[in-house]
Amino acid sequence: MPSELENCMEGMIKVFHRYADKDGNLNRKALRELMENELCNFLKSQRDPAAVDKIMHDLDANKDGLVNFEEFVSLVVGLSIACEQCYKVHMRKGPK
Repeated sequence: MPSELENCMEGMIKVFHRYADKDGNLNRKALRELMENELCNFLKSQRDPAAVDKIMHDLDANKDGLVNFEEFVSLVVGLSIACEQCYKVHMRKGPK
């Protein structure tokens, strides 16, 4: 039986491939769709209408105009780190 973390990893892989092309890449449109559907709360907090374009540019490490799984993982890691920092602040304040 998979652990909670293994289930999370499987979920991240499945979400990525739901939007990726047959070669395992996200183009700009697919990345926008993924973010609108799967990271909607994060996207709503962005006030910059060009946020997805900037994220695409930052993620595309090899500058091929696509985001592969390895590049996508850096987005998930960065957001996870930010969320964990907010979690720690919230926990220090104590439950209400």
